[in-house]
Amino acid sequence: MTSSIFAAERLLFTPATPNTDAIATIFAFPNEYSVGITSLGYQVVWATLAMRSDLQVSRLFTDIHEPLPRKPELLGFSMSWELDYVNILNLLESLEIPIRAAFRDPNHPIVFGGGPVLTANPEPFADFFDVILLGDGENLLDNFIDAYQAVRNADRQTQLQALAQVPGIYVPSLYEVEYYDVDGTIKSIQPISPEIPAVVQKQTYRGNTLSASTVVTEKAAWENIYMVEVVRSCPEMCRFCLASYLTLPFRTASLEGSLIPAITKGLTVTNRLGLLGASVTQHPEFEELLNYISQPQFDDIRLSIASVRTNTVTVQLAQTLAKRDTKSLTIAVESGSSRVRQIINKKLDNDEIIQAAMNAKAGGLTNLKLYGMVGIPSEEPEDLDATVAMMRDIKKAAPGLRLTLGCSTFVPKSHTPFQWLGVNRQAQKRLQFLQKQLKPQGIDFRPESYNWSIIQALLSRGDRRLSHLLELTRNFGDSLGSYKRAFKELKGQLPSLDFYVHTNWSTDQVLPWSHLQGPLPQSTLLKHLADATSQLDKSSEKIMAKC
Repeated sequence: MTSSIFAAERLLFTPATPNTDAIATIFAFPNEYSVGITSLGYQVVWATLAMRSDLQVSRLFTDIHEPLPRKPELLGFSMSWELDYVNILNLLESLEIPIRAAFRDPNHPIVFGGGPVLTANPEPFADFFDVILLGDGENLLDNFIDAYQAVRNADRQTQLQALAQVPGIYVPSLYEVEYYDVDGTIKSIQPISPEIPAVVQKQTYRGNTLSASTVVTEKAAWENIYMVEVVRSCPEMCRFCLASYLTLPFRTASLEGSLIPAITKGLTVTNRLGLLGASVTQHPEFEELLNYISQPQFDDIRLSIASVRTNTVTVQLAQTLAKRDTKSLTIAVESGSSRVRQIINKKLDNDEIIQAAMNAKAGGLTNLKLYGMVGIPSEEPEDLDATVAMMRDIKKAAPGLRLTLGCSTFVPKSHTPFQWLGVNRQAQKRLQFLQKQLKPQGIDFRPESYNWSIIQALLSRGDRRLSHLLELTRNFGDSLGSYKRAFKELKGQLPSLDFYVHTNWSTDQVLPWSHLQGPLPQSTLLKHLADATSQLDKSSEKIMAKC
């Protein structure tokens, strides 16, 4: 079974033949193969490692694995989803490796991790990793392996101290966190010695050749898809958005140097193409890319496209997608309230949203999915009414177009201007209100679980004290009730669930990730927060004027 799954892979790179003294390495994705192999990040990192002759790389998933070395030197995890920490702990145990880094000895591998979850805020998971790679892998990965090679035969502590000198490499055990009280806020985060950098800077790749699939397989969750990264980050900078703020600056792949060669290569092995990015249609040469894909020789291509900016939805785009076996388009609108959109820096208006729907229908698409959010700071009941009215107006303007509103709860994310703000306690009721209002209109409303949003906020703003809680919840299950039960057991040893999730934090308190520098300094994030607050003040004045 395992061999047939790997045999179905069509590789778009050439693995190196390992040297006789190659470093035995396991590269794991803490989920099933079909999920992991669909992750572009996992694919690219695996290929980067496998193309080095000084490494012998074996892949590990929760359901299958390649032949594993008896004594690996390096064990890496790509972490794309917060709750996959459970599978990381399970995989460590299955390999007979202590869960906590502090309990590992020279006979155990260096356990490293990377990916969006760990780059955003690694602290809840810090005690489980020896090394965490912060940022883009393009340069960071090779620098990490080269640095390890230089100290391969040294003792473990020497290895860790040497690795910590590499920009973007974070070694949690070399930093000491001090709290005002065991269940209070953080007092300081300091390196344990002067040789260790006080701040670790996320690494940013600034080239114009972005990622593309290194393997295509029918066993992927998106069967036989070849993925091409068109843009990285997003120029809109909505104030809650991790995908924008954490990955700044906005970068675009070269059309001639990156996108067209990548697409040409991928279409030799499959006819399913996925264009990825937080705001794909804002590529400055997107129209030229669309014209290229629209050529007659590509008539059999099945094209998928990630979320697009509303005012870039043209009839031509919709026609191209419709001809390429795509029936739906996804746009993020967040709210039907212009007031709320101003607060979060969402630069669009309802007329643009309605026009996008009309263009989608005119171009032959049958479905339009919008992403919304409740619980945005300062949101009032009338803002929800505005969302209902907007959906009604879209339905009226584009009759016959199937409308879906996927809706989440605002969750504060590290390295964004809203990182200091808590989850709105009324969010669940607001999701229920929208459900009640939109369902009779024939609009498909798909709310994201409020309980999951609470867990997400906990892990998003958590500190190292959560590691004990995460070990407990692994045994209790992954429901919100399990987390509450674990908080009860650990009462007095860490702050409350309420502190991590719902409390608005002071802007002068030490954050769990204060020693980990994202693309923008805290002073800039505070300025952006102040800009949002000034919009709040303007909104309040308007409301008072009406009263």
